[in-house]
Amino acid sequence: MSQNVGDAKLYAVIMAGGKGTRFWPESTSKKPKQYLSLVSDHSLLEETAMRFEGLIEANARFVVTVKEQETLARECTHKKVAEKGLIFEPSGRNTAPCILLSMAQLEAQGLRDEDVMAIVPSDHVILNKGGFQKTVREAYELAASKESIVTIGIVPNFPHTGYGYIKRGEGVNSSSYHVEKFVEKPDFETAKKYLETGEYFWNAGMFVASLGTLKREFQKHAPDMFDHYKNLVDAAEDFEKTTEIYGKLRKESIDYAIMEKSETVMVKASDFDWNDLGSWDALESVVDKKGNNTLVGSIGDFSLGAEGNIVFAPGKFVSLIDVKDLIIVSNDKAVMVLPKSESQKVKKIVESLTGGPHADELL
Repeated sequence: MSQNVGDAKLYAVIMAGGKGTRFWPESTSKKPKQYLSLVSDHSLLEETAMRFEGLIEANARFVVTVKEQETLARECTHKKVAEKGLIFEPSGRNTAPCILLSMAQLEAQGLRDEDVMAIVPSDHVILNKGGFQKTVREAYELAASKESIVTIGIVPNFPHTGYGYIKRGEGVNSSSYHVEKFVEKPDFETAKKYLETGEYFWNAGMFVASLGTLKREFQKHAPDMFDHYKNLVDAAEDFEKTTEIYGKLRKESIDYAIMEKSETVMVKASDFDWNDLGSWDALESVVDKKGNNTLVGSIGDFSLGAEGNIVFAPGKFVSLIDVKDLIIVSNDKAVMVLPKSESQKVKKIVESLTGGPHADELL
């Protein structure tokens, strides 16, 4: 059943419009990362929607994505979101316009200012469903009672340089704090210092706030965007009109537009594991090893003197002999092999294919 604090109902909004190019060749513009089954039989988007089961009923769950992904989104969310639970961005314009559009669409469907939205990305891996729901429930209670934006901070376990961080300030309760500041991705030495203080969280891009709070903060900190809000509500059933209005919104992240400027942001410490699956090497921490290697989708394997490899080869027999610490990805159209330590360079393959003779086929 959906949760309620006073008269405030809790809704879920899942952002699913990304391209996930660092998971090429499996993730392409035609089927981005969130629609792939990387860690279970379900796609990442399905897993995200199902993570709310028991906390938020299906008719209060929504997915926002781009129109080009409509067929994939419908396949992945059947009976897992509201009947009118797919919200379509006319084009990708970063997270601030995406969230403003979601607010307008939900208000047009009856969301009230006191109702609360839990806004999360679609492509993260969280194995502890109970811990996730406990965290969201407590963030919801805080957002509803304090009229604040509550961001969920991931308790860091190593000095990661690929994430933004949140510095906590004064305590609100035993696991929640006022936000002192958001900080950009640090270098390694800075990240180490952050961990040593115990005052920093990873910024996972998940937050919880009432519709009224979000409207107030958009009006205060991004008035040029909020000027179009009422028109977006009025045009909710007219995609052509929505497209015209949406094109007037500047491209900006919710962090830059609102979160870093707002004085009402709080951070709730996570009670769950978390991995944003930023690149192929991340699979190693969320998929059980088979022997000394991480194998996804294979029908069988032979391994001799091979260890530390990550292999994604659905429906294929995998043979590994005396190779170490490689990423090997094979599908019907491409094979990719690279050292795990160079996983971020996958995007260079995508860059080299863009605009080339094989772009339509491989991207």
